Amino acid sequence: MVLFGRPRRPVPFAAVRTPRTGGIILPGRPTKALPRRPVLRSVAGIMAMQEFYIRAANESEARGPFNQEQLVTLAGNGQIDAATLFYDAVSEQWVAFGTNPELMALVFPEKQKLRLGRKEIKSLNEEGDSAPPISVDDMLAAAEGLTSETKDKHSLVIDQARCAKLGLWAALLALAFSAAGLCLPSITELSNFDFATILLKQPLALLGLLDAGLTLMLLLQAISIYPFVRFRAMLGLGLIGFMLWAQGLIGPIVPLLAGSVGLYFCTICISSVGVGLAALGALGGMAGFAWFMLH
Repeated sequence: MVLFGRPRRPVPFAAVRTPRTGGIILPGRPTKALPRRPVLRSVAGIMAMQEFYIRAANESEARGPFNQEQLVTLAGNGQIDAATLFYDAVSEQWVAFGTNPELMALVFPEKQKLRLGRKEIKSLNEEGDSAPPISVDDMLAAAEGLTSETKDKHSLVIDQARCAKLGLWAALLALAFSAAGLCLPSITELSNFDFATILLKQPLALLGLLDAGLTLMLLLQAISIYPFVRFRAMLGLGLIGFMLWAQGLIGPIVPLLAGSVGLYFCTICISSVGVGLAALGALGGMAGFAWFMLH
């Protein structure tokens, strides 16, 4: 701890400074005044060779020692300012940082201010231009490729989305045709909830109820059931086809085959040609199958 005034440093008993010449008298040697070394008066020399004790003007106790980096950190945290006193080893006095411009520049470096220069914004709609002004709708249309300059350029993503939507509606209608063909012959039993008679006489009506449920799910845009729709297409082809073949009904097997294969590919095709053929097969096949089942 350092009391008010300059820091007290212990002086070795074997070395005494002479009052006039500033030399040092060493015991056991001839008394000879050694020349005093030149004092480093540059700020760089002070910062390199000396550590600093600091205190506030209203304080009686000093803190330290601190080196240059520590002083800069204290200044950045707001713990010292230009009015803070430091002990100057050259003048052997407490002086304020603000009285030493070079030391102030090292301990309190000026922060560069970020300035944003003004930039002239040039409008796309120039005066005297014969072209019509550009609006926000025009820019959005250009981004989607719907302007007169880009109408001949088709987006692959947009085309695939349209094909997927066409496949969705084709699968929905195909399942609706299948549900009608399988449920309508047993509509009386279904309305009476006579499932025992249905299992004995018209078991395919239960498959029609499944098709009606899938139709409702696709109507709600639930495309996550596509794997189950594909399973239904192959299951219906195998089960219904076997039952028709066992009864000697060859006519309905052909539209059933076309409808089931078309329904399967409606859920996986995203090209215009593929989804077109799949939709044609699914709708035509399931409509023909329903006509055979109702007559």
